[in-house]
Amino acid sequence: MTFDQLIDFLENRMRLSHIYQPLLIRSLVDAGGSATLRQLAHSFLAQDESQLLYYEKRIKEMPLRVLRKHGIVERDGDLVSLGIKKLTLEQKAQVRMICERKMQEYVQKRGLSIWDHRLLDTDPVPDSTYYNVLAQSGGRCALCGATKKERRLEVDHIKPRSKGGTNDPSNLQALCYVCNRAKGAKDDRDLRDDIAPERDPDCPFCKVMNGTRVVEDLGSVVAIKDGYPVSEGHLLIITKRHTPDYFTMTSTERKDSEDLLRILRNKIGNEDKSVTGFNVGANCGESAGQTVWHAHIHLIPRRDGDTPNPRGGVRGVIPEKMGY
Repeated sequence: MTFDQLIDFLENRMRLSHIYQPLLIRSLVDAGGSATLRQLAHSFLAQDESQLLYYEKRIKEMPLRVLRKHGIVERDGDLVSLGIKKLTLEQKAQVRMICERKMQEYVQKRGLSIWDHRLLDTDPVPDSTYYNVLAQSGGRCALCGATKKERRLEVDHIKPRSKGGTNDPSNLQALCYVCNRAKGAKDDRDLRDDIAPERDPDCPFCKVMNGTRVVEDLGSVVAIKDGYPVSEGHLLIITKRHTPDYFTMTSTERKDSEDLLRILRNKIGNEDKSVTGFNVGANCGESAGQTVWHAHIHLIPRRDGDTPNPRGGVRGVIPEKMGY
């Protein structure tokens, strides 16, 4: 190729979808005509504004914050300085040597995994696949059940990419950002089968969700009248989502339940002065007396004299244990 042919290509025939082609040619010219891939990568890095912004943010969030706390560095706007204003040539050499040794020891111990957070960014999940995974999740985290309205949902690799996991849909699941961060790159459990359906057509509580038995509605739960009340005013707080029991409720559902219990307690107490106490409880499992497999919490108003010896309260589920 002649110089004129190179200029003709640059001026007339090169079609750009990014700056990569002219950047590569310029980098080779700057290097005298030849360069290793690593040398070229350094040239690209210096021109990648997104990478520079990423590391500006990374520096501010961790090493700069920690080193300022220890008085090692100082910051004035964008200017960062060592706390020691002047070092001799020998002192600079010693600091460089120690820093280099510390870095090499860490890399030797951890290997390439220290850059996992950047390596993973180079192979993003395609937009169409990302969309389909979230759509198939029903808008819920596969682990905690949080909805897309409660927390940002992310696409997680079941087998982490750092361990060879791919972007194939069979290796992807929807997790909220909290569960995804907690899961990290060490867990490869498939949690998708644990997603509870929104409604179960055979569940008696799902059927009454919008019926006349509903007395209060709060966020992710409702209160309904118990079909077989043990006292007047006996209510059940049930999840709008079909899920088996208290232990499968999300943190949001439990919080909404607690708030609704307080609201109902105050309402019942204000409307019925004969109520002097409450039993609050949940049956979880057949051996614990659960008969409807939809999470629910009992709120049972109690009145003086409604049972001869109330001592022991919920311990009465095993009658002979009720009196301690």
